[in-house]
Amino acid sequence: MPDVRFAPSGRADIAYHVVGDGEVPLVWAQGAFTHLEANWAFPPFRRFCEALADFTRLILFDKRGMGMSSRGEGSATLEVRMDDIGAVLDAEGIHRAALMGESEGGPLSLLFAAAHPERVTHLVLQGAEVRERRDRDWPYGEATDADLEAYCAALPLRWGRVLSGTSVLFGDGLGEPDWVREAILGMQRHACSPREWEAFARMAFEIDVREMVSSVRVPTLVLHADGDRVCDVENARFLAARIPGAELVERSGSDHVPWFDPDRVVPDIRRFLVGEQRSAAPDRVLATVLFTDVVGSTPLAAELGDEHWRSLLEVHYRLARTEIQHHRGTSVVSTGDGFVARFDGPARAIRCANAIIAGAARDGLQIRAGVHTGEVELIGDEIAGLGVHIGARIGAIAAAGEILVSGSVRDIVAGSGLRFSDRGDHELRGVPGTWRVFAVDRTSTG
Repeated sequence: MPDVRFAPSGRADIAYHVVGDGEVPLVWAQGAFTHLEANWAFPPFRRFCEALADFTRLILFDKRGMGMSSRGEGSATLEVRMDDIGAVLDAEGIHRAALMGESEGGPLSLLFAAAHPERVTHLVLQGAEVRERRDRDWPYGEATDADLEAYCAALPLRWGRVLSGTSVLFGDGLGEPDWVREAILGMQRHACSPREWEAFARMAFEIDVREMVSSVRVPTLVLHADGDRVCDVENARFLAARIPGAELVERSGSDHVPWFDPDRVVPDIRRFLVGEQRSAAPDRVLATVLFTDVVGSTPLAAELGDEHWRSLLEVHYRLARTEIQHHRGTSVVSTGDGFVARFDGPARAIRCANAIIAGAARDGLQIRAGVHTGEVELIGDEIAGLGVHIGARIGAIAAAGEILVSGSVRDIVAGSGLRFSDRGDHELRGVPGTWRVFAVDRTSTG
């Protein structure tokens, strides 16, 4: 049995297992359901891990809410699960590691690499998703809205009991042996309950990382079977075309996960991880920027007088800095009567904005806020670039007490419980094109 350890991450404990002692640390964010001991008992999975561990220090972990990690109702957001990857690295004393994301673990790994390139040497995307929802806007998703509802309705009777076919996961060459089906069903039962899986499935269905893909700035290898029946190969082609410098390796076949045939995948991973130079320190990262501003500051200052106005602003500054720090943001600059802050996750930025607005209201100030997730340039302790301009322009069109966000923010907070109303397309001064803007329902910020 694996030597399971636990890494504290917030209020949760993340179960993880280290295989091998190679020079290259590799964290594997798996897709679908996980249970460290149940998966390890499946011989093909174990052999695949041992092949990787031949040249890496392979780190496996159970997702928050699954397997041997802390369980709870609902599902964790991507930014919280990004914290879990960092917590596992910290527990092992690893500052930088390679990261491999498989299937649904692809978006998680991609966002972590984009937001924390200082911690990622290489990114491997294996059978990785871009967006699960299939519609006219993205015909390469796994299912339609109707498909999802039918799937969730059948879960209580099917989860851990009925499997439609192992060839979907492992390709046609395997056939349909009973022992494989029973092993996969056992993994499902160990991983989580049907209700827990439904919450996770619904969260994953809402994820859309199309706008964040080009923000990855680490060496990237994209691996995919050209006949993958779970995740269309066009997902891989999209990723490889938009991640700067990414390498695409398409293998023939229909398998989604290559556990039964590691020789078709592991050599490419070995070549990529062992043969590449580590990337230089990043100067561009994926980040969430928050802009706040006092509404009607000029007439209010005139009404109150300079001394009273300065005192009121000092109280507001203390409140804002406290909330930014509490929500794990970095205060970049104060803008006279507002703030610019950087976060590694949009849900935290939104909740921080809500707390600042509520606190300022108690002091008689009306605050508006704008939030955007995109690529920013790091210039010392400051940030610049198009992502910063977009956040500023979105904040500028917000009304008093309102938090407006870009579409990229809404796309990656699935599972957070945050709700939004569509405010339509806007032309943002100095920013090319039109941008869809959403207002946060502040009753959903918790």
